[in-house]
Amino acid sequence: MATPGGQGVPYGGVPYGRPGAPSSGVAEGTSPHAVPYGDSAQHVAKEAHQLRPPPSGVMAQPPPTQSKPNGPTVNGSWAHLGGGYTNGPASKVSPHQQQVPSLSPAGVPSSRVNQGYQQPGSSPLVTPTASEPTSAKSSRNASPIPSQRYDFMEGQFSSPRPSPVNYMYPNTSQAAPPLRGGPQPPGAGFYPPASQGSSSSFARVAPQQPGQPLLGPPSTSGASFVRPTPMSVPSSLPSQSVSGSSYPVSNPTCAFPGPPTLGVQSVPGMPPPVSSNQHPATSPQAAFQGQLSASTTFRPVMGPAPPVSGPPLPPPLGTSRLPGPSPAATSPPTSSVPHPPSSQFSGPPPPVSGQSAPAPFQGPRFSGVASSGVPLPPVSLPATQSQGYGPPPGSMLGAPQLRQGFPGPPPTSAPQAQALHGRPSYPQQPGYSHSSGTNSMQPPPPPLYNTQQQQQQQQPTLEPPMGGVPGYDPELHSRMSGLSVNASFNKLWGYEACNLLQTRNILPKAPEDPPKPSLPGDNANCSPDIFRCTLTKIPETQSLLQKARLPLGVLIHPFRDVHHLPVIQSSTIVRCRSCRAYINPYVQFVERQKWKCNICFRINPLPDDFMYDPSTKKYGEPERRPEVRHATVEFIAPTEYMLRPPQPAAYLFVLDVSHGAVQTGYLSSFCKVLLEELDNIPGDSRTQVGFVTFDSSVHFYNLGEGLSQPQMLLVSDIDDVFVPSPDSLLVNIHESKALVQDLLTNLPSIHAQNGEPTSALGAAVQAAYKLVSPIGGRVSVFQTCLPNAGPGSLKPREDPNQRAAKEIMNLLPATDFYKKLALDCSGQQVAVDVFLMGAQYMDVASIACISKYSAGCISYYPGLHSTQNRSQVEKFEAELRYYITRKIGFEAVMRIRCTKGLVIHTFHGNFFVRSTDLLSLPNVNPDAGFGMQIAIEESLADCNLACFQAAVLYTSSRGERRIRVHTLCLPVTAMLQDILGSVDQEAVMGMLCKMAVDRSLSSSVVDAREAMVNACLDLIQAFKTTLSSGQAAALGLPIPHCARLVPLYVLALMKHTAFRVGISTKLDERVFAMEQMKTMPLSYLMTYIYPALYPLHMLDDQDALELDDGTLVCQPPRLQLSFENIDRHGCYALDTVDRLYLYVGRALSDRFCTNVLGVPNFAAIPEDMNELPQLETEESERVRSFLSWTQSRRPFYSPLRVIREDSKDRHLFVQHMVDDRTESALSYYEFLQHLKQQLSK
Repeated sequence: MATPGGQGVPYGGVPYGRPGAPSSGVAEGTSPHAVPYGDSAQHVAKEAHQLRPPPSGVMAQPPPTQSKPNGPTVNGSWAHLGGGYTNGPASKVSPHQQQVPSLSPAGVPSSRVNQGYQQPGSSPLVTPTASEPTSAKSSRNASPIPSQRYDFMEGQFSSPRPSPVNYMYPNTSQAAPPLRGGPQPPGAGFYPPASQGSSSSFARVAPQQPGQPLLGPPSTSGASFVRPTPMSVPSSLPSQSVSGSSYPVSNPTCAFPGPPTLGVQSVPGMPPPVSSNQHPATSPQAAFQGQLSASTTFRPVMGPAPPVSGPPLPPPLGTSRLPGPSPAATSPPTSSVPHPPSSQFSGPPPPVSGQSAPAPFQGPRFSGVASSGVPLPPVSLPATQSQGYGPPPGSMLGAPQLRQGFPGPPPTSAPQAQALHGRPSYPQQPGYSHSSGTNSMQPPPPPLYNTQQQQQQQQPTLEPPMGGVPGYDPELHSRMSGLSVNASFNKLWGYEACNLLQTRNILPKAPEDPPKPSLPGDNANCSPDIFRCTLTKIPETQSLLQKARLPLGVLIHPFRDVHHLPVIQSSTIVRCRSCRAYINPYVQFVERQKWKCNICFRINPLPDDFMYDPSTKKYGEPERRPEVRHATVEFIAPTEYMLRPPQPAAYLFVLDVSHGAVQTGYLSSFCKVLLEELDNIPGDSRTQVGFVTFDSSVHFYNLGEGLSQPQMLLVSDIDDVFVPSPDSLLVNIHESKALVQDLLTNLPSIHAQNGEPTSALGAAVQAAYKLVSPIGGRVSVFQTCLPNAGPGSLKPREDPNQRAAKEIMNLLPATDFYKKLALDCSGQQVAVDVFLMGAQYMDVASIACISKYSAGCISYYPGLHSTQNRSQVEKFEAELRYYITRKIGFEAVMRIRCTKGLVIHTFHGNFFVRSTDLLSLPNVNPDAGFGMQIAIEESLADCNLACFQAAVLYTSSRGERRIRVHTLCLPVTAMLQDILGSVDQEAVMGMLCKMAVDRSLSSSVVDAREAMVNACLDLIQAFKTTLSSGQAAALGLPIPHCARLVPLYVLALMKHTAFRVGISTKLDERVFAMEQMKTMPLSYLMTYIYPALYPLHMLDDQDALELDDGTLVCQPPRLQLSFENIDRHGCYALDTVDRLYLYVGRALSDRFCTNVLGVPNFAAIPEDMNELPQLETEESERVRSFLSWTQSRRPFYSPLRVIREDSKDRHLFVQHMVDDRTESALSYYEFLQHLKQQLSK
């Protein structure tokens, strides 16, 4: 089912209200009744299936996809599940993938999606009807904000937004100062030894390959080298010779007193380096792109060496030129050491036409003794050194060796490398060429993605040099070789990568905190438990978002119970005069008397009373007001925020009393719980309550004053039901408390002998609507069978033989009756909550519509029976107790405001869309979650921050009109790397779940499953575009570290009850699971998707959590859902949100059985054990404290179920091991291999 309408459309494209109603609907400043509901139900039903045609000039067909040379076709990324762009890069796919729509953030499917969808921001989407998904689509109306930019008006922006800076690779034209602790220039008396090459390792500049464009991606081969500190070696070392064959150096000796040369090769289109101080290798294999030749690497400094003859070099900074022989005095001979050919790289590029390459320096041949007669230690290089790699590990100079072809950091220019590695920056010296470093047209290279797996792969090549070096410690060197400056910077800036194929245990042992946006200052931001975005950095443009192939949206839990909520009571609520946003921590105060809105950038006057701080009793400090200090606040609304006085809280209970319902025993449980909690129902002295029962007829109960006992009024005409006595059926709970208690006490016995098998649910809900509609309120419906009488009757549609089929049928409602009735209820501020308790097929897909569109909630207890299924009865009673007493808001509306340029195009949850950004919520409860998909209509280049503000206007149960405001602020970026490094993987999965449900309803479950896989491919493919080919190949299956759990969660989602195929799954259970994913808050949803597995036999007080009452709660490590982590000697707790399983291994110790389970051994554990005994043992207290703490963190009651390893119900535990292979699904590792195979096509 689809949430009605895009712009206040209930269904079928018919606006739910009078023609000409303003598009803004009802703002928080007025009552929810400010917008007339207008048309009757008959008129609405008449137009139920009409579709809104697209605007003129807008083509309905999707834009053609573009081809891309590398990577699989993912058809524009997240458009697979119905949101986002369609013209993203694409490439080859398998034939069956051509039919799979892709998932995108903008709500528009690609070429594989229905032809009726439109690109967001271009035209309204097709209005969903009864056969379309439940999310509400909407387009943006004309904004009240002027179209011109506000930064052009009266200088309202203090300074233009600076262009984004790549801190990893600063502009090469800016010389970076040396970092603290970095290497310093050589001293005046320093002479490198004869074994040291002539080129510098301060910076490495890769030579330009012939034919390679200057603006092309830089090479990333090779490794980064840090300039070493010279070492001195005692002169008493024995004299040994160095074999020339094992040391392929063309110019082995170059003594120089000044800074080393950069060794820049000549490149096409650039002037060649003109300096006699640069000495390139004579062999073509000695230097190649991305690698240092042997002549450009430092050798170990084994002792001081006297100066040797050679050409003069510039002196060190701050020193004068040292005396020495003239360049023509001596000329060293040319080295004849042969160079082995490189298997991967070619030689240096040829000189530019018309120019000649610098002549190689002719130096003396190596000998066993230096010029001064100081003997050198024996040095023998590994085989890899002959391939042009850096110094051997034993030298402890430079970076560790890399395997041939293993990618390293990309080559950088000299200033870039100095800034990155903390090397000193030298001014231009005579004879030094920096043509490559000063190329202003060269774009900065992509960030470096060095991972722990890469470093581990490098370690096997770190062999000590043959012969050894005094003081060399192989173990220390092995540990130090794993350190990487680039990896540290990548982690600092969020550019860390993860190789999925080489990360075995990817799930963190302890829960990780949500990513925190990087914001200037110390302004408060909304809690991630309330307001959360899929990206912690907002793309600047829609095209940039399309390149990232990520969904952009927000998840909100607006009525969540908040501790220390600031409640503000003021005669004036400060709001923007243009967009009506509320003042918040991210506004700017101008001249102390004005403030600039962070949503539309308008300058607004500041009321005089806002200058008063109620906490300090002082004037003149607006920054200290609670509205500006807290991102979540609640205002007590004045009278202008209501059209009618707040109505009393009204609760009406509609109970099924047919024969099957009475046999389940639920009626006795309901009456018992309500009697116990009657005094705790939220409300004030005006609170009203009423009861309606039904079977083949509808029964009302007169509870008016003056009666000695309740009177039952029966209405048998269910086709045209009416309310017989409206004034005495909904009564004050305090004035008629005795009659209410009498009714609840006798109600089970009154219907105990009822043999009527039929159920007239539709007529009962119609009667409830007529009874409550004058004042609004909450209707709670309890149903135990398929409605089969009167209006809204249904027929069985499920085929038990097709429960394991791939094509899942009948996910959509069979009739629009309940949807139309829900829209009528929403118009009168009536919400309907449904409790379903049938053991047989009930058609949840049809009945749930009564809650979807009236902002109600759905609860499902399959197989509930007072004697045969006690665990479901316990769950029902516990959740009913919480439901009756939880906080509630009446007559609510919620509006989401975004920074100018952003627009919400799709909503997810239970509500009715009244306008483009206004949701009608007759009731709002603390357990309702919502999702919104966002598109970027205009560039955010003028904004440093993007803000989202959600305001909920509601009437409390005590009759107060209140406004709860949440503000979320995120930075804006123009860099693709920043976007991919800002993924909130849990929020992305929360949005993906909702989009997948919509795709299942609009297309099929198979399409939704394939779209999930394509979503993973999109993310990996987008990330690979930021890597070089060498890095991508070395990482295998690369993914941003912040999104490393997305494939794991996607696999778990595909095996979930909502989307699994090939396994027998009841249709009602599947539909209910989908409904839960649409409305469940993110904090519960992630455990619902990927349950939590804990080893209880490993509990200890280390890292225990201390509660407010001083109780210590052990925190065991979380395990991945695989039997690889299950030990037969252990006991494990599995938390699936709605259940808690205790899995007991066959070889569990007798001590644990005795101290925790209260039985002598494993064989004595009862088969139907559903609770743990309260034993006075340390192990028992630890286990019970942990399980109680786990259940108390959420409103859902999770009954405990103990499952032995040899139990017949073992499959209940095994089915949640989603990392393992099943008959119809892949294991996690096989799924990764499948992704890699798809990417290689």
